[in-house]
Formats: sequence, C-alpha cells, structure tokens
Amino acid sequence: MWADGACNDLFGNFQGGTIREANISICNEPYRQLYYDWEVLSELAEQLPQTSARRDRLLQTLYEASLILSELREETVFRAAEMLQIELGRQGGDPVLEVSAIGHAHIDLAWLWPIRETIRKGARTFATALRNMETYPDYMFGASQPQLYEWIKERYPKIYAQIKERVHEGRWEAQGAMWVEPDTNISGGEALIRQILYGKRFFQQEFGQEMKVLWLPDVFGYNASLPQLLKKSGVDYMMTQKLSWSVYNSHPHHSFYWEGIDGTRVLTHLPPEDTYNSPAAPRSLAKIESQYLDRNVSSHALMLFGIGDGGGGPGEEHLERLAREKNLLGIPPVVQESSLSFFHKLENEAERFQIYKGELYLEKHQGTLTTQGRNKWYNRKLEKTLREVEYAASLLWVTGGIPYPSDRLEEIWKEVLLYQFHDILPGSSIKRVYDESLERYSVLYDEVCAMKADAYERLASMAGWSGETAVSNSLPWTRETWICHNEHWHKIAVPAMSFVQLKDAIMEPSPEVTLKATERLLENDLLTVLFNDEGQITSLYDKKNGREAILPGSAANILSVYHDDGDAWDFPQDYRDRTAGTMRLVHSHPSVVGPNAILEQKYQYGESQFSQRIVLAEGDSVLKFETEVEWKESGKMLRASFPVNVWADEVSCDIQFGSIKRPTTRNTGIEFAKDEICAHHFIDLSRHDYGVALLNDSKYGHSVRGSVMDINLLRSPAYPDPQADRASHRFTYALYPHAGNEIEAKVYRKGYELNIPLTVMEGSQKAEGGFPPIQLLQIHHPLIMLESVKKAEDSDHLVFRLFETAGTLARAEIAMGMECVSIEETDLMEQPIRLLGEQCSSVELEFSPFEIKTIRIAVANPSE
Repeated sequence: MWADGACNDLFGNFQGGTIREANISICNEPYRQLYYDWEVLSELAEQLPQTSARRDRLLQTLYEASLILSELREETVFRAAEMLQIELGRQGGDPVLEVSAIGHAHIDLAWLWPIRETIRKGARTFATALRNMETYPDYMFGASQPQLYEWIKERYPKIYAQIKERVHEGRWEAQGAMWVEPDTNISGGEALIRQILYGKRFFQQEFGQEMKVLWLPDVFGYNASLPQLLKKSGVDYMMTQKLSWSVYNSHPHHSFYWEGIDGTRVLTHLPPEDTYNSPAAPRSLAKIESQYLDRNVSSHALMLFGIGDGGGGPGEEHLERLAREKNLLGIPPVVQESSLSFFHKLENEAERFQIYKGELYLEKHQGTLTTQGRNKWYNRKLEKTLREVEYAASLLWVTGGIPYPSDRLEEIWKEVLLYQFHDILPGSSIKRVYDESLERYSVLYDEVCAMKADAYERLASMAGWSGETAVSNSLPWTRETWICHNEHWHKIAVPAMSFVQLKDAIMEPSPEVTLKATERLLENDLLTVLFNDEGQITSLYDKKNGREAILPGSAANILSVYHDDGDAWDFPQDYRDRTAGTMRLVHSHPSVVGPNAILEQKYQYGESQFSQRIVLAEGDSVLKFETEVEWKESGKMLRASFPVNVWADEVSCDIQFGSIKRPTTRNTGIEFAKDEICAHHFIDLSRHDYGVALLNDSKYGHSVRGSVMDINLLRSPAYPDPQADRASHRFTYALYPHAGNEIEAKVYRKGYELNIPLTVMEGSQKAEGGFPPIQLLQIHHPLIMLESVKKAEDSDHLVFRLFETAGTLARAEIAMGMECVSIEETDLMEQPIRLLGEQCSSVELEFSPFEIKTIRIAVANPSE
C-alpha cells in the first residue's frame, strides 16, 4: 500500500507544518449510498418551486428521515434509506398528487328564492346530470339532502326512478348523512341527531346505502360536539370548504383529524380549491396543487366541480375539460370518482395528519346568530316542546298502552329539520321564506302544544285524577318552584321525571319572607338589586354568599343600540365604536305579586318600544328579564351588557351536549376574530370561588370581553330581507350569581329550567281503572343529563339519551321506573352495541367527559 503526502499551501507555497495522523478507513457502503440519496433529493427540493407538491413531499420525507437518524446506526440508516428510495423511485411523469373529482350542484333549499322554487331547481339539476351521464361515461355526480330527494320522488317520479338506476350503477353518489345541510351552531343537539337519523334512514331505505360522509360544504361554523355525533352514528368522514371564508386567520389544514370536546376524532377534508363550484379547468388543478396545505403528507385532494347555490351542476364544459385533463403533463392527474372512494384513499395516509381540537369557528357571518329572531324563538320552543311530547307519549305508551304517535312526530320533526337549513334558521334568506316559515312554525307549535296538553291530560286521567290538577317534571332532578293556580300561589316540589297531584306537591309554608319592590330596588331573601334613574342595575348583592355580582362603579342590563350597516350575515367588527344610543326609560312600575317582586320598565328608542318585567321570586337566586319588543329600527343592533365582578380568562359557553371554553381576552388575532360567540342556554364567567351566569330562552349571539358579558338581542339588516326583524318579539334572559364555578353551581340545570318549565295539567277524561304514576327514570349522579326519551324507530323499545355535562369522568346508576326485559346500550342510530342487563330495573353506566350514551329498554307488553 502506497501513501503519498505533501505539505503545500493552497497556491504551492510552503508554510510549514507536520502530518501528525493519517487514517485508513473502509467506506461503509450503506452510509455512502444514503449520503448521495440525501444529496440528490435535498438539492432537487431546492430546485423545485415552493408551490410544488413534489417539493413539499421531499422536504417532509427528508425531515422524517432526519428524525430517524438522530441515532446513527445500521438499523436507522437502513430505515432512512428505505424512506428515501420511495422518493428516488418516482419516475418522470409519476404523480405526487392525485385529484378526485366529483360532479356537484350545491342546492340551497331556500335562500334568494322560496322552497317551492328549490323543488324545480332540483328537478332541473338532476335531469341535467342524468342526460350528461348518457354522453360522458366517466361522469360521476353526487347530491346530498334526503329532503330534496323526497321532493323529487313525490313530484318527479320518472326522474327519481332514473336516479335510483344510476345510484345502483355506481355513477350517482348519494351524499351526506343529514336530512338537510343544517346550521350546526344554532340547531339543538337532539335535532342534529335527528338530522342524521332521518338522513341515514332515507338513503338506507331508498338506495340500500350506508352513509359514511357528512357533507356540509356551506354552513357557518361547526360546533365542537359534532365529531362525537358523527362517530356514534357510523359516520367516519366529513367534508366542508366554508372555513376558507374566514376573514382574519386561515385554517391551518385541508386534511386533518377533527377532535371534539369529548376526544372523538373524525377524518376531515377541505377541498384545497376552496370552492364547491370548481370550473374543473387547468387553473383549478394548479391551484389545488399549489394551495394544498397538507401536500407534504397527502397524495390526494378532492375537487367539487359544477355550478351551485341555486343548483345547475356540471355542464358539458366541465366534462369536456376533464376528459382532456386525466393525465395532462403540467398539472396533477384527475380521476372522477365518489367522495367515499376519495376518503378511503385519504384514510390510508391519514396516520401522518395533524389533529385540530375544538370548534371549527368561521370568522364570518356572526350576524346569523341573531338575525330573524322569531325563527330562532320558534326553533328553540319547538325543540323543547317536542322533547315534552315525546316524554309524555312514551309514558302513555309504556304505562297505558296508548299508541305512540310515531308517524306524526316524524313528520313534524322533518319539517323542523327543514327549517334548520343553513340559510333559513340563520336568517339569511329573502322575506318570502320567512313569511312562509313563520306561518308554518306557528301551526306546528300550536299542534305540538296541543299534543303535549292532550298527552298530559291522559296521564292524569289514567292515574285516576279526573278533574284534579297535576304537575309534571320531565327533568331528571327534583324541582322546587312557584306556580299560580286558580289565582292562588303555591310553592311546590316535583320529583325527577314524575307527575304528581298538585295538592301532593305543595310544600310546607316557610318562614315569611319580606319582598320589596320600588323603582330603585328589588329584594328577596337571597338577592338585593339596585337600579339607577335610567333603569339600569347598579348593584346585585348576593346575600347568601356576601358578594357583589356587578362590577363596582358600573351599570348592568344596559340596552345599547349600535349602528349596523351589515347584511343578514355580518355586522361591523368595530360596532362598539358605532354606538347610536341606548334605550330610554319612559316608565317604571314596581309591584309585589304573590311570591314575586317585580319591576316593570318601558323603554323607547326611535320608533321602537321595549318592555321588560324584571322578576325576583322568593327563594330564588335567578333574576329574570321577561321582555317584549316592538322593533321598528333599520340598520341597528340591540344588545344587553352586564359588567360582572368576576375576572376570568375564559368564559364557559353552553353548546350541544356539553360546554366549551372561549377566551375573554383579545391578545391574539384568533381571539380577536372570535369576538361574537354562539351559546345555547347560558354563558358563565366564573373563578373557583364565585361566578355569574347569563341565561336565555331563545338567543344565541354573545360576546365576553374582560368581565363584560353581552347578549345580542335584535338586528335589522336590509338584505336579503328588507323587513328583517321589524316586528314584535318576546324572549327572556336571566342573571344567576352563584358560589363556585359553573360545575359546582350546576348552571346547566338553571339553563334547562328556564327553557323547560313545569307542565300543569287537568285530568279531564274518564279512565277505566287507575294506573299509578311512575317515576320513569332516576339518575343517581348530579352531572348526568337526560336529553330525550322516545320510542325506538324500528322496534318496541324505549330509548333514553343521556350525556355528561361537566367534562369529567362519571359513574352513574340509572334506575327505571319499571321492570325491564332487557336494557341495552345503542349507538345514536338506535342499533344495539352491548347488553347491559336482563330482567332488571337498573344499570350502572360509566361516562367519559362529555360522552353521550343512548340506552334502550324492552318493557313487557307495551301496546301499539
């Protein structure tokens, strides 16, 4: 072996020096190969444009290989080399990204046109799709919303028959898992379950298909309980694109796992083109590749092509373009296939996807939480009254064999679900849509109230209480409250899930409490409320806890009017800087009526009249604001604010099947963008020792900055309905100061009590033999709520829906009021999961945080 050395400078000049060590090494071939693999791929990535999916994939692979090589040994070198070989093995023309294309025609069931026009739009759109399938053999079309299919089935049976043929052929995809594409912020939790229940049942019964994809391309935000509702309904995937509309912050992913408040995850995809109206042109495919945020870990993206909103769908121009773009050099290859096929491909690579936890908040369209307040009032009242009807009808069926009105309840539910469509319930349609929906809402509400009254009268008569007054409590805890019957006030206690005779519910008289009511004061045994000359609250002193609930030096229940030049969807982000004034107090009348200290106040602003009964009942720590408004303003927004003596960084907001924490600070762009927030029964600002809750019976828009709690009462935009909300309104909100945080104070119970009052009934029908009243259900845990009771859709079972309210682990005994043949846990579609017990009347259930559980019981000999 020869070795040659020299000691020369770079340019040949001798500078001196000594060779002290020379090593002879044997090259490690795998290391050497890895070096060159790495060199070529890293330099290739440097040469590719930043919008290239190939570049992002290379960088991601190199990054993951570097993590493996943090420990340099033969095994890790081998694993890293394997990863790099995949990228080195891609040949010229091999795709890095494949686009799945599905023909689409987004059809708003109402918007700038009434519902009846939607039916014609649907027929024209579907007929066009069917004709194009005859010309283009690769064409794959999809459509959602069983409500639309049902209309076509009823009105256009020939078109519907052809649709069924194409579905069975595999070229027409029935999409979505809900009855309509509903708003998911305002719709109640049980209503969303019924959307899925009736939606999936329709497609299963009509087409024999199990829906696995939630299809919601255009709704205005997604509540954080939705992942659990989907997974427990057998829906594994979700598609939307609306988050691309956010004003201030971009959603960080197009493909990701969405995690809800309970920890459930659902695979979610947002088409990177950020539209459901793609022209399917080369620019579409180029944009998908350049904008796909997860192209470093995903080789698949979805494209929805066609003309939508008012229907129409793909035309020949879309299909001719796609025929030429299948594998066109310069753009990603595209294949026409179903969205389900796409999601199966996406799932195969999803182990590297990121997780996004919490609500999918849309930084736009916050005005829809308030616009068209009468629609929202009816929606809340119908949801709660339907709960009562189903509870009472279930009792009649189980205890007396009275047929359960399944068919009529399904018809009513489906119409309520129709009006929850994302351009009806949010308030963003034309005047005619609301003229029609309000007329139908009134008819439906009268009917369900009559059904409730009839069912409870029958229950009282069956118990042998003909001619007697009885009281029902459908909530799962004992309720103590005041009622007025035959001009006499009684304080009563009604056990959980029970109905009792009024005379048996009357409580023993308590020591006399002095109630006070003046123009400046309301007082009972628990609270003292002080008012200023403007009718605003300057102090709310909690006697029991020795705390002042209103921020010292501030006034609460300030009825502020703001300039609002927005439309039905949006109002100015800086509305606080656009104050138009406040409601002016013109009359105040105090009184004590029975156990209630009342201050009636009348306000005026412009042409509008605002009346409020502020009510404080004996023994009650909830201050109620029973409100009626004649709202005649245009371009204005009315809000009530409460600066409370509680400082917390987060506010708890009631949502479907749980609650969510949102920031009260505005430190970041994301916090700033979430100024207007959605809540159902309450928002609560608490620290560990004390808090204040703001409750309501029909409002959804709120804002909390620092210690100021604010509720959005009314708006009056001019587009698309120039008369929006210029009408009579009634609603109630309430303030509840309490010791401890919202969990220790059981604030959720106060929210349900405000929304579901006790029912007073008269047993007016003759009954043959008495059926003693039963306590249908007992829940031996204070944090478990019963959301609904109903007869099963397809069997003679009674179904109970429960959930954990506080975000904690809970073990609860559930006791039935009758002996059960069997007790089973089911999914949300009422399909059995496991047997819990046989020939028993109670079971023990374990709940994870915010978990929903559905159980069904078989009772001996219930009669239809």
